[in-house]
Amino acid sequence: MTSPNSKVYLFIHVITCVKNKEPLLTKPVRTVLFAHIKKHAGENGINVLSVNGTDDHMHAVVQMMPTQNLAQIMKSIRAESAAWINEGNFIKSHFEWEESFAALSVSPSSVKQVLDYLEKQEEHHKTKTLESELEVFQKIQI
Repeated sequence: MTSPNSKVYLFIHVITCVKNKEPLLTKPVRTVLFAHIKKHAGENGINVLSVNGTDDHMHAVVQMMPTQNLAQIMKSIRAESAAWINEGNFIKSHFEWEESFAALSVSPSSVKQVLDYLEKQEEHHKTKTLESELEVFQKIQI
């Protein structure tokens, strides 16, 4: 149990891809989708500090509470956002996220740096592919 006075700082950087890495998230779609994800998550007790991405994937920084489970958070965000895109007919084809996702813990002292990284996704992916980005994360050793 966590007492009401507990201070919990669990920050997670998550990356999830569009199914088959299809480039379905055009800039207009991303603009409304990411705002929707942040708003809907907040209404459901999920604190998404930032969400951004490119045509084929999204990044988010989530502040987790002790009673939350990352797999459940991601399932909720992805299922609801995919349904929202499909029901709103924002794209011509059926939209789905990949089942898998990448997640990295973020120290409280590095949150601002990660938020800055998310903010610059379009610029970042002008020179780096999603695969090269994920490769860097896979090389992190503890």
